[in-house]
Amino acid sequence: MADSDRANAPPLPLTRASILSAHDAIAHQIHRTPIFTSSSLSTALPGKNALFFKAENLQKGGAFKFRGASFSLSRLSADELAKGVCTHSSGTFVSFLVFNVCNHAGALALAAKERGVKCYVVMPNNSAQPKIDAVRSYGASVTFCEPNAPARAAALAKVQAETGATFVPPYDAVNTIIGQGTALLELMGQAPEPLAAVVAPVGGGGLLAGTALAAEGTGVRVFGAEPAGADDCAQGLKEGKRREDVQANTIADGLRTPVGVLNFPIIQEKVEKVITVTDEEIVEAMRLMWERLKLVVEPSGAAAFAAVRSAEFQELGIEGPIGIIISGGNIDLSKPLPWTRQN
Repeated sequence: MADSDRANAPPLPLTRASILSAHDAIAHQIHRTPIFTSSSLSTALPGKNALFFKAENLQKGGAFKFRGASFSLSRLSADELAKGVCTHSSGTFVSFLVFNVCNHAGALALAAKERGVKCYVVMPNNSAQPKIDAVRSYGASVTFCEPNAPARAAALAKVQAETGATFVPPYDAVNTIIGQGTALLELMGQAPEPLAAVVAPVGGGGLLAGTALAAEGTGVRVFGAEPAGADDCAQGLKEGKRREDVQANTIADGLRTPVGVLNFPIIQEKVEKVITVTDEEIVEAMRLMWERLKLVVEPSGAAAFAAVRSAEFQELGIEGPIGIIISGGNIDLSKPLPWTRQN
């Protein structure tokens, strides 16, 4: 399809076939991140399942979000690209230990920079300076607003009115979901044997929804991992309806977002279970991954492994290899690591 035709093209269906097409479209832009194994981590599990860690912490920008941002750009017409893209950053979810510097805004800014496309980002005026610096380092134009949703919406609308830029949502959008699903496609191709299951973290749900779509028809069982302090997705699944708000209190700052409107029904239909884990379990999983895999992993990126190690998951008695998606590795190394913190 020519760039000039894309503006009026209908969105791709939310299917595995669309994710296969998406991977073809962005394979030359993204890193085909490696998988890691650890015999000691595998044999420590009651079922001694072989574990295959998909290292999206080694993706461009340090997180899986570059996939969705890249695919979203690939679906825009030449006219749309000429006017640029815009998005917003929460900016306020900052832990005194760790913060998610490469959020969607950073990923979109980097993807836009690589294509020579202008990017505009709206950020709260109380955003952490390293987060601001990260977005600006990718060439984005930053507009500040008051730290509340109405101010953010108004600032974004003004940017769009002045520039004509196309809004690229952080997680609750068809192209974002489809792009994120490419991580599992790669993992399934890289693993030396078929996966029995895969576990991905869930915040806004773009990664988990995309993972579930990518697994469709393959026989791979899909599970989510969510912090107990931000468990709106797990609670919504129990109640049979999406929760719109989440009172987040967790070290996994990248997973504090309420699950998206598009993402929730996909998760509800295609994900077998969302397992909640405590911050203590996340920190222990993170420490083990640093020690055994020699990878810099952020708390959000360790949530899936924490879920695999949990009694709730192990009681499922899954036989065979398990894929674990490490969602990111963006950490403020000027702060104490969580396992060295003094009470």
